[in-house]
Amino acid sequence: MKISRIGGVIAAASKKDAEPLLQIGTIPIIKRIVISFQQAGIFPIVVVTGAEEDEVKYQLSSYGVIFIRNENCEQPELIDSVKIGLKYLLGKCDRMVFTPVNVPMFTPATLMLTSIKYGLRSMPHCKAFFLLPGDMPVVKKNTFLKLLKARPDNHPSVLFPTLGGYRKHPPLIDYRFRDIIMQFEGEGGLRQLWKQQEESIIHVPVDDDGVWMDLDTYGRL
Repeated sequence: MKISRIGGVIAAASKKDAEPLLQIGTIPIIKRIVISFQQAGIFPIVVVTGAEEDEVKYQLSSYGVIFIRNENCEQPELIDSVKIGLKYLLGKCDRMVFTPVNVPMFTPATLMLTSIKYGLRSMPHCKAFFLLPGDMPVVKKNTFLKLLKARPDNHPSVLFPTLGGYRKHPPLIDYRFRDIIMQFEGEGGLRQLWKQQEESIIHVPVDDDGVWMDLDTYGRL
């Protein structure tokens, strides 16, 4: 049974090459990758373990990831970890994002833009669409209605709800921006794209804490 559009696999098995606990800043690279995947809405996440397995599990114990051990972790082929992850994800999602643990420096924006493009490919024609990360479930109904009411009919626009003067989610995006998003290949994801479209941005002040509150924030309240 499918449970998401895009799942993720992180290969951290090789005792020879993988360094999942190498620190970048204040956190291990394995944790950085998982956080980037989660911020991009990737789920489920499979960590193929082997190297420093117990400590990897400890570091990620509260992140809701799936651990599967590669029994051939002394000198495994990377393709073997891919196959292990694929076997678990088979039937659970439409696509998969894969990375070796030693490649941690991509950003959530890069992953999120990939996920958005995939969704847009299958979207039927409409006047406009909301773009909401999967971990922001408490946006109020009135916020959606206010954005819809503020949408102009005479020109393409992107309407952002604002709270305290800051842009938040979900933007309401005119369908005519679909092709612009699909063709964008630059760094920085949608944030960079919107910088190029400032003349089309409309800010709509709202009274809704849900526009900035993701599941991690909500869980700490």
